[in-house]
Amino acid sequence: MDICQLILDDHAEQRRLFSIIEQIDPKDTDALTKVWGRLSAFLDAHAEAEERFFYPELLKLGEGANDAEDGTVEGETEDAIEDHNKLRDAVKAVEQHKVGTQAWLDAVGEANVVNSKHMGEEERQGLTDFRINASLDTRHELAVKYAAFEAEHITGVKPVNKDPDAYIEKHG
Repeated sequence: MDICQLILDDHAEQRRLFSIIEQIDPKDTDALTKVWGRLSAFLDAHAEAEERFFYPELLKLGEGANDAEDGTVEGETEDAIEDHNKLRDAVKAVEQHKVGTQAWLDAVGEANVVNSKHMGEEERQGLTDFRINASLDTRHELAVKYAAFEAEHITGVKPVNKDPDAYIEKHG
C-alpha cells in the first residue's frame, strides 16, 4: 500500500462523482443531493487527510518537482494548501444555491474546475516529488494512517481553511 496510490485512487473517485452529477437530470434533486453530499464530504476528508499525513512528510523529504511553485517543496505545499482552501470555499458556494438549479450546477462546475486544477498540479508536483524522495516503507506507513483516517471520517470532516504560511512554518 502506498499513500501516493491512495491519493491517486481518491482523485479518480472524485472525477467519477463529478461525472455522475453531470449525468443526473437536474430535476432529480434527491439523487443530486445524495451524490453531492457524498462528494463534498469526500473532498473535505481527502484534503484533511493529505494535510495531516502527506504534506508534513513531503515538507521533510521533498525537494520540489516539475513545475512546483518557485521550484521548492515549500512552494508546492503552499500552493496545495491554498488550493484546498479554494476548494473548501467552492464547496461552500454550492450550498448557497437550490439543488438542481442552474446556479447550483454552475457552482458544482466551478468546484470541479478548482479541484481538477489542484489534482493535476498535485499529481505532477507533490506526488512525483514524494515517489522520488520517500522510501516505500514511509509511503506504506503513511498509507495506513491515511486510509484509517478516511475510513473513520467517511461522512466528512469539519472544513477549516488553513493559513498556508503558518502550515509551512508548523510542518516544515
